[in-house]
Amino acid sequence: MGVLLALASALAYGIADYAGGLLSRRVHFGTVAFLGQVGGLVVALAVAPFVPAHVGLGGLAWGALSGVGTGVGMLFLYRGISRGAMSVVVPVSAVGGVALPVLVGVALLGDRPSVLAWAGIAVAVPALWLVAHTRGPAKPDGLTDALFAGAGIAVQYLALAQAEAGLWAVVAGRVAAALVVLPAVRRPVTAWVPAAACGALAALALTCYLLATWHQLLTVAVVLSSLYPAVPVLLAITLLRERVSRWQVCGLVCAGTAIGLLALG
Repeated sequence: MGVLLALASALAYGIADYAGGLLSRRVHFGTVAFLGQVGGLVVALAVAPFVPAHVGLGGLAWGALSGVGTGVGMLFLYRGISRGAMSVVVPVSAVGGVALPVLVGVALLGDRPSVLAWAGIAVAVPALWLVAHTRGPAKPDGLTDALFAGAGIAVQYLALAQAEAGLWAVVAGRVAAALVVLPAVRRPVTAWVPAAACGALAALALTCYLLATWHQLLTVAVVLSSLYPAVPVLLAITLLRERVSRWQVCGLVCAGTAIGLLALG
C-alpha cells in the first residue's frame, strides 16, 4: 500500500508541476504559487476531517514548517521554469529533494539505506554537474532556482514525515505556504482557476505522500514520490520540443538512475 501511495503522489506531483510550470510562463510565478496554495488549502480542508488523527500543537508546527518548505520550493521551481527548460529545472530540484532527506534520515532519524541507496546518492552529485554543463561559461537558465527549489522540497518532505496530526498537518502547511509566497504575488491576479487546480493536485500528492510514510521508511517514501520528474520531463521534450545538450542528457540519465537506485535501495 505504501508503494502505491508514493507512486500516486509522484504522478500527481508530475502533472501539477508540468501544468503549473507552463502557467508560470504566462502568469507571474509568485501569483501561480500563491493561488496554488489556496487551491491546496481548499482540498486539504475538505479531506482532513475524514482521516482520523490526534491533532496536537507539535504536529501542526511540523506541518507548518513543511509548508514553509513548500512555499520556498514552489516559488523557486516556478521561477526556474519560467526562465529555463522544464526538462532541466525539474530533475535538478528533484535530486536535491531526494538526497537531502535521505542523508538527514540516516544521520538523525536512524534510517539505514542499502548499498544501492548510497550508490544513488553518489550518482546524484555528477548528475547535478552534468545537467549544469554548458559549452560556454554561462549556466543553464533556472539552474540556481532549481537548487533552491530542491532545498525547499527537502524541508517539505522531512517536516511532513514528522508531523503527527494527520491531514491537518497538510492544512497547516498550506496556510504557511500561502503566507510565504504572498509577498511575491503580482497584480492583476489572473488565471486563478488553473493555478488553484494545480495546487489542489499538489495537495493531493502531499496527502498520498503523508499516508505513504505511515507504511514505509521515510527514505523509501521520499524517493518513490520523487519519481515525479519523469512526467514533466517527458512532456516537455515531446510536447514542448525542449532541446538539451548531450552532456545534459547524460546528467538527466544520471539523475533518473540516482532516483531509481534510491528507490531500489
